Amino acid sequence: MLNRRHLRIKVLQSLYAYFQSVDKDMKKTENELFHGIDKMYHMYLYLLQLIVEMQGAAIDKIESGKNKRLPSEEDLHPNTRFVTNAPLRVLANSKTLKKASESEKINWSENPDLIKKEFRTLIETDEYKEYMESSERGFHHDRIYLIRFFKKHLINFEMLQDWFEEKSIFWNDDLDLVASMVIKTIKTIDEKSDDFELLELWKEDQGEKEFATKLFRNAIVHGEEYSKLIDEFTKNWELDRIAIMDIILMKMAIAEAITFKNIPLKVTLNEYIELSKYYSTPKSHGFLNGVLDKLFAKLKDEGAIKKTGRGLVE
Repeated sequence: MLNRRHLRIKVLQSLYAYFQSVDKDMKKTENELFHGIDKMYHMYLYLLQLIVEMQGAAIDKIESGKNKRLPSEEDLHPNTRFVTNAPLRVLANSKTLKKASESEKINWSENPDLIKKEFRTLIETDEYKEYMESSERGFHHDRIYLIRFFKKHLINFEMLQDWFEEKSIFWNDDLDLVASMVIKTIKTIDEKSDDFELLELWKEDQGEKEFATKLFRNAIVHGEEYSKLIDEFTKNWELDRIAIMDIILMKMAIAEAITFKNIPLKVTLNEYIELSKYYSTPKSHGFLNGVLDKLFAKLKDEGAIKKTGRGLVE
């Protein structure tokens, strides 16, 4: 499920594309914003299917060993612990996952080399060997190791990350959040499960789509007004000398502070300072902190920023 920080990142990326574009088509960029967010659901399905593909690769390895001209004792009596991992079998046999994947045309059929290389890398890890040799049994044990395989090895496979980046330049930014959705999904599977429910991308009851829409639109519609405010508090800096990403972050922060009366100013300030550490210059976080702190104080004094809700009214 999407969280507010990730929505801020997606809006930031779209605003950067908008302000750098020649035509500056707000509606078109907004459509691309939400199309990009909705595509994260595809990444979620790809990652769930990736785990299932690991079982398929393990089965192929077992069958290949049995079909050797001179099979070894290990080939004839293979270790099937991974293939029979309980939550993995639920994933592999899930009608829900199959239906959603077929509907969205999500599969790994065109990437057999990636699957083979990922599996070969996995089975050489200490965790995989430890699991295969362990005398401990049980659903809980299987689930712990399946999550460990996924979190520590599968999503960190360089070839996989490169492939995601080719699909979308923003998908690597989405990987951590989508991976957490996969882990939550696996944790919903219990011993009595024969299927599972896929997570929803949007938390509609909490107004997440409205948050992203208003944040994006207001940063553009009131962009000139916000530029004048920023200029007022950066008198020693000409706007064209300030990093474009810093200007966009400040416009977003102002839009959020004014528009969303139930979000504490301290939360807004901290969120954009944190984003500047990852998406702007090394000195940006200190710069934004100083400018926004003074700017917010002015807007509060003028009544432009009004907070409502328990603990927000000063």
